[in-house]
Amino acid sequence: MRLAGEGVGEGYPLVLLHGLTATRRSVLHDSLHLPRQGFRLISYDARAHGESDPAPQGAGYTYAELARDLGAVVEDQTAGEKPVLAGHSMGAHAIAAHALESADRLAALVLICPASLGTPLPDEVLEYWDGLADGLESGGVEGFVRAYEAPGLHPEWRDTLLRITRERLQAHRHRADLARALREVPRSLPFDGLSELEFLDPPALVVASHDEADPGHPYAVAEEWARRLPNARLISEAEGDSPLAWQGGRLSREIAAFCAPYASGSD
Repeated sequence: MRLAGEGVGEGYPLVLLHGLTATRRSVLHDSLHLPRQGFRLISYDARAHGESDPAPQGAGYTYAELARDLGAVVEDQTAGEKPVLAGHSMGAHAIAAHALESADRLAALVLICPASLGTPLPDEVLEYWDGLADGLESGGVEGFVRAYEAPGLHPEWRDTLLRITRERLQAHRHRADLARALREVPRSLPFDGLSELEFLDPPALVVASHDEADPGHPYAVAEEWARRLPNARLISEAEGDSPLAWQGGRLSREIAAFCAPYASGSD
């Protein structure tokens, strides 16, 4: 299986992981602030996303498999340095799954809009993800968009969300396999309950979004991650503003400030 990715800049390694149905370009929205601050951004498309291959025969899209992919990228790309890992949603969950096995080999974590409680999702939520997969399989990008729009979106953010959704769906080469990932990832658990997070002691920056614009990533869940992690700080946009996770430049500046002590070795 080939994972498509790239490295940008010279300096301390910072690995980026995107969310479900997104690509490697969506975490920081092409912001180059971090490379200009002395970081090497390492990003890749998850299996079946973007330009990466789908899961090989006999494999799938569980968090255990996504965490192993991350471990392989870290081993191959960081030259033995302890990297900072930064991930959005599915990417944040994959980081947590990987870090629970490898915390001593990581410098710090940036967990953007986590949504998992480490417990199985309710049937109605799984039905929603299955509906997205059905829409993608039967109607391509527009079929997915119709299914995504069905539950209703906040009027203030509707046009922005639909535009972003179309753009990111058009970037995938293996849409049938992505539809399979839409069914399997939500049925997988990155860890067994939130109490597992209490064993993750690397410094962590948790980025939350307010529910009005981004109800799929509840603020309360990010808040609980920050409370459970032993060495975490929670940040967010002001209520009513565009989510911090959507602002590549501003988010990059927050990450650069948080990572500076670890990149300089003064932790």
